[in-house]
Amino acid sequence: MPARPRRLTLRDIARLAGVSETAASFALNDKPGVSEETRSRILAVAEEHGWVPHHAAKALTGARSGTVGLVIARSAWDVGSESFFLRFMTGLQSVLSERRQALLLQVVDSVEAEIATYRTWQVANRVDAVVLVDLRVDDPRPSALADLGLPGVIAGGPDPKGRLPAVSIDDREPMRRIVQHLHDTGHESLAYVCGAGEMLHIARRADAFHSAAREFGVPGHLVISTDFSGASAAKATRLLLASEDRPTAMVYDNEILAVAGLGEIRRLGLSVPADVCVVVWEDTPIAGAMEPPLTALSRDAFAFGSEVAVRLLRLLDNPDEGPTDTAGRVPELIERRSSGCGRSA
Repeated sequence: MPARPRRLTLRDIARLAGVSETAASFALNDKPGVSEETRSRILAVAEEHGWVPHHAAKALTGARSGTVGLVIARSAWDVGSESFFLRFMTGLQSVLSERRQALLLQVVDSVEAEIATYRTWQVANRVDAVVLVDLRVDDPRPSALADLGLPGVIAGGPDPKGRLPAVSIDDREPMRRIVQHLHDTGHESLAYVCGAGEMLHIARRADAFHSAAREFGVPGHLVISTDFSGASAAKATRLLLASEDRPTAMVYDNEILAVAGLGEIRRLGLSVPADVCVVVWEDTPIAGAMEPPLTALSRDAFAFGSEVAVRLLRLLDNPDEGPTDTAGRVPELIERRSSGCGRSA
């Protein structure tokens, strides 16, 4: 069995670049003290030879790791099947890579396991900062990050207690637009099939759904929570459509729920949009390719990930800046044939 090649050390990189170890360390750790010409030469040598920092050594020196962490407390199947996360992470990485920052992803099964991961990362100096997603009602994670001294940015804030900076999402106005659209097309009974109610963005959307229905005088407005799986969406759809005053329009939280709901509607012998109209919160290529094409909110998850990365890099450059909130883009409602007619049609 051939011997593994020896790992290059900082001393090797310094020798190959013709500089001192101190200069090499300054350049590789993005610290001042070397000219831009020297820094570029050292970085080029490191890249040519595939040199990467040794995290244990960096932890001892207190140098930056060059890595941003993202922990998602959901099932691995859920993360892998929802296109939002792929587009969001691609947006993150597109900005981070410009600063030679890597993205470290870990999927865990609970918020407690997520906090434990942060502790491990902080002790090992594994990441410089983290992106926090899926803010919960009474979420313990912002306080845990503050206690650890680990910088973080919330994707989908704002933080109700103002502990961490955030790139916020306005869930109220988009839901209002959806309800107004369905009201204007003649619906008097609506249902919102959503994810877990403990997630703050779901709670905000559900509250906005009820508020908008009251504002526009829609008498029927029901909310059913799911675990984000297709099976739970099908079950929720079945229960709603079996009710005496079944909804004539259904709003689904993502494409997985919408596709499963659409399939269940058809299994019950109903058609879209003649019997039931369908709207999905996240627009994706799948939503536009369905038959009929689904009315959807065009939230650009790639752009959102990019905005979060920009805010996080600003935090790293200005660690003393307060936990300010940055407003994300307001999505547009794309009207397609799935919401083409209501009760009055």
